[in-house]
Amino acid sequence: MIKVLVNGALGKMGRTVLATVRQQDDMELVGAVDVNGAGKTVEDVAVEVDLAAALAAHKPDVVVDFTRPDVVMQSLKVILNAGVNAVVGTTGFAQEDLAQVKKMAEQNQVGAMIAPNFAMGAVVMMKLAEEAAKYFPKVEIIEMHHDQKVDAPSGTAILTAEKIAKVRGGFVQQGRDDEVEKWEHARGADYEGMKIHSVRLPGFVASQTIIFGSMGETLTIKNDPVSRECYMPGVMRGIRAIVARKGLVYGLDQIL
Repeated sequence: MIKVLVNGALGKMGRTVLATVRQQDDMELVGAVDVNGAGKTVEDVAVEVDLAAALAAHKPDVVVDFTRPDVVMQSLKVILNAGVNAVVGTTGFAQEDLAQVKKMAEQNQVGAMIAPNFAMGAVVMMKLAEEAAKYFPKVEIIEMHHDQKVDAPSGTAILTAEKIAKVRGGFVQQGRDDEVEKWEHARGADYEGMKIHSVRLPGFVASQTIIFGSMGETLTIKNDPVSRECYMPGVMRGIRAIVARKGLVYGLDQIL
């Protein structure tokens, strides 16, 4: 049995992970942690507030972390330095953060999986985008999330842009050289010439549209999650895979 502890247990994703872990025949839910969890329970589990104490008490094999970008690095320091594997769905990692996570995981001989998106459809979307970019180098990305998301652009949009840029070989000029934004950021963020637009509105979960343009035609690839349950197969795959890995694993596609 894989012993699992969930950090960020009171969030929408955390609650869904808790319920899903309990449904697995090869996993045991051993604890739930949330900084706002004093005196609370979720899925009939008492929520603890001290991550380090919970790790020492429950000795999990894996911690699933769905917290916030401003606290996730501190949580990972506690988890990895305690010799525990981590599966992370929190986004907002800078390249220097990923380098630090890789170093900590290797030093402590544990695995750390960070996935900007655990939806299987999102993985397929990015693979299709890589293929399309060989023939349609001019592209814009529109990512749409609920209005409580902290970071923009999303981790999925960033990873998608990085994959496309690698296929294109770096910067590609799009639009006019003398283009003028009458309002700042009207054209969105810029990465290697491609534009990324972030929408934040109630009603969205985590949608993304990739639009490729060429002479006389466009090609659109879209992933449209309708509920958080779509992430659970990917999270469960991550839990099962990371117990046999060492170091940093970035992206769900790396274990498929």
